Amino acid sequence: MSTGTLLAIIISVVVVVALATVAATTLMRRRRLRERFGPEYDRTVEGADSRLAAERELRARERRHESLEIKPLPPASRDRYTREWSSVQEEFVDRPVDAVHDADRLVTSLMHERGYPTEGFEQQMKDLSVQHGATLEHYRAAHEVETLSTRSQATTEQLRGAMVHYRALFEELLSDGGGRAQPSRS
Repeated sequence: MSTGTLLAIIISVVVVVALATVAATTLMRRRRLRERFGPEYDRTVEGADSRLAAERELRARERRHESLEIKPLPPASRDRYTREWSSVQEEFVDRPVDAVHDADRLVTSLMHERGYPTEGFEQQMKDLSVQHGATLEHYRAAHEVETLSTRSQATTEQLRGAMVHYRALFEELLSDGGGRAQPSRS
């Protein structure tokens, strides 16, 4: 076998190995992002110009999230939030619109105390997506109804659904990831 032929084979093998490595790395990175972001991965891909752009966006969210100082709640704060949630649920019976607004306020307050920035809904969604991708749809749905209710366009059934959605995110934020705290469901 000539040196040229041997060199061509070696170069071909190196190129194939390099391409296989790149492909494997890309697939592993994609799988990790899918697992981390859950349904938010698909939603971001659908809304982006390309899968690559969506994955770049998700990695940027991860980097931003790493810079945040997300902290667990002290037991006293956890107890206070649990009591406040019970009050909001009780309020729903007589004043459902007010209860939904209060649930939104309480979730935002809880996010803030945990260390999440609360400067706008879209940014809140991006920041939450890194650790709470599975409950993000709950927050979207609740926020949509809360917005409708400010224009007096939400039905009582929609308001009830919003409370259920807020509760899902509230419980997850309250839990700190180390065992789920369960607020009373009155």
